[in-house]
Amino acid sequence: MHTVYLGLGSNLGDRNEKLEHAIELIGERVGSVLRRSTFIETAPWGFESPNRFLNAVIMCETEKTPREVLLLTQQIERDLGRHNKTAVRPNAEEKAVRQYADRPIDIDILLYDDVHVDEVDLKIPHPLMHERDFVMIPFEEITNH
Repeated sequence: MHTVYLGLGSNLGDRNEKLEHAIELIGERVGSVLRRSTFIETAPWGFESPNRFLNAVIMCETEKTPREVLLLTQQIERDLGRHNKTAVRPNAEEKAVRQYADRPIDIDILLYDDVHVDEVDLKIPHPLMHERDFVMIPFEEITNH
């Protein structure tokens, strides 16, 4: 079994319901949810919007590979109404340029055991997690027991 930490966020629709439903689907499809943080409300990060986010971090136990977890969480995002996954495209210097937008649900893989993955569409540990209070506050809540 593997331990995976996932960051969740929602700033469209019934945010609380979206997060609860996402956690339920993760438990069914990815693996047992062992810990979950409280939901915290935060301002958008990386773009401007009048819609505030609800964020959480969960810890799961899974038999899935990191790639399988990515594909399953992307499907959960689509099932919960996300159609505009953050665009990642190379700019002129061949660096990834991210375009953030409002979304009903966002699920990011933060950590997967002590595994390091550096692929175009999958980076573990999540490269920006330590810069984001909306990730670190709930992450610390469930890891500092």
